[in-house]
Amino acid sequence: MAVLIKSGTLITAAEVFKADILIQGERITAIGKNIPAPTDSTIIDAKGKYVMPGGVDVHTHFDLPMFGTVSSDDHYTGHKAAAFGGTTTVIDFVPQDTGPLLKNVELWHEKADEKAAIDFSFHMNITHLDSRVEKEIPDLINEGITSLKVFTAYNNRLRLLDGEIFKVLRIARTHGFLVMVHAENGDVIEILVKEALEGGHLSPEWHALTRPAESAIEAVFRAIMLAKQADAPLYIVHMNTTGGVGEVRRTRQMNLPVMGETCPQYLFFNKKHLLRKDGAKWICSPPMRSPEDNEGIWQALADGTLQVISTDHCPFFYDGTKPIEYEGEKIAIPGKELGKGDFTKIPNGLPGVGDRLPIIWTYGVGKKRITPNQFVQLNSTNPAKIFGLYPQKGTLVPGSDADILIWDPEKVIKYGVEIAQHCTDYNLFEGWKLKGFVEKVFLRGKLIVDGRKWFGRRGMGKFVFCAEPMVL
Repeated sequence: MAVLIKSGTLITAAEVFKADILIQGERITAIGKNIPAPTDSTIIDAKGKYVMPGGVDVHTHFDLPMFGTVSSDDHYTGHKAAAFGGTTTVIDFVPQDTGPLLKNVELWHEKADEKAAIDFSFHMNITHLDSRVEKEIPDLINEGITSLKVFTAYNNRLRLLDGEIFKVLRIARTHGFLVMVHAENGDVIEILVKEALEGGHLSPEWHALTRPAESAIEAVFRAIMLAKQADAPLYIVHMNTTGGVGEVRRTRQMNLPVMGETCPQYLFFNKKHLLRKDGAKWICSPPMRSPEDNEGIWQALADGTLQVISTDHCPFFYDGTKPIEYEGEKIAIPGKELGKGDFTKIPNGLPGVGDRLPIIWTYGVGKKRITPNQFVQLNSTNPAKIFGLYPQKGTLVPGSDADILIWDPEKVIKYGVEIAQHCTDYNLFEGWKLKGFVEKVFLRGKLIVDGRKWFGRRGMGKFVFCAEPMVL
């Protein structure tokens, strides 16, 4: 059955215009004025509403083991939360265990495929490198994975040495991968954490104090120089300092292929939030920085230095000893209480996959920090292009998947855990007033969210193969 969305105001990465959209099957088949309704079609009046492509969040961690527990959203609850916030495609990270890379991919499909409620893809973490792994990396392309993540932190767990990162970058250049880097200085962190523990400094703010901004800036510069020597493109995840953004800006001004993303937490929160009684809620890595860093990152989004807003969604209960109700069931998962009295044992991560679009619309577009077109660029089109999903995802053109949002720009709500659909017991934006919110969400032509009603289901999401990444 066809769906005709009539009289809406379409917002794309480049244009704002009034038009109808015709959906037939899973695809957009026509865009224009006064499109005639096919026989037996469903007609939706979008007059006074905005129509945008579904959000694409390229940085999520569902069902991720950490610190003796697991992130509390799996590939169903996290996808459902994403959909209620207007995101219709996510890219999750496959951890690298000691076995073959393709076995790790298979295991992650076993976690995701039967639960997926929206469309999804994978990145591959490379946290151990030897000659066998080097030979296996090109095989990932046949699995639809064209992006690799490396770390300069988490010594003896996830970190690669600089020479190993250089090798991964050269493999990426040869075979058409994009390397993503988590940029912090693992050696500095290790020393400062040891000193903090020896000094009895155990409260949440020490998570930030032992991961200083200067070491993150240094790691960004070092990663850029490694990429330059390897003649390979680079994508820096969750950028969080004005200094790091400045390195990306200078590099891009020299026409070198370096890109960056940030996340909502680095736009709105700072180290002072860790001083609160519930400061553990804000523990993530990299940590919150300063108000000046918040402002510098907003500027980098506005001027095009950064290309993507993602979330690094990795939620944990604040108090996992107390169950919450989710879809009629009581759920309790050990969370941040595991680190009570020792910041090094607090699971690192925040909820956010459902918050991104509503929060950025009100406080980005609504405050005129970014334009409506930039909103679509940063949250949908750019991430789809960079990671090889465009034009199937991230845009409104005939032939694209009908992943469509109908957005009510006048709707005012008081946001928080009762509105968000994350499987956790808190929300960072509790009580915030929002103007503009998702009304309807279509995934490949199927209505999955209608106001507060959920029509999605487990297993309806499809794995999307990523083509060769694009440098913007």
